[in-house]
Amino acid sequence: MPIFEYQCKACCHQFEQLVFSSDEEMPVCPVCQCADVQKLMSAGSVRPNGIPTGSGGFAPPACKPSAGG
Repeated sequence: MPIFEYQCKACCHQFEQLVFSSDEEMPVCPVCQCADVQKLMSAGSVRPNGIPTGSGGFAPPACKPSAGG
């Protein structure tokens, strides 16, 4: 389920909202109730420790740092 970041054009409050594909209306600002909001660009999510294994943990990278580096 995607969570999007928005900024209100009236009061400049930034907020996050869970948005479903079935939602037809834009969210409203939780501070001033204004419907004039702008969707912001968000940073992507990364997995720094690799791809999850079947046990629910993360597999370490197969390579090791070189001794000369």
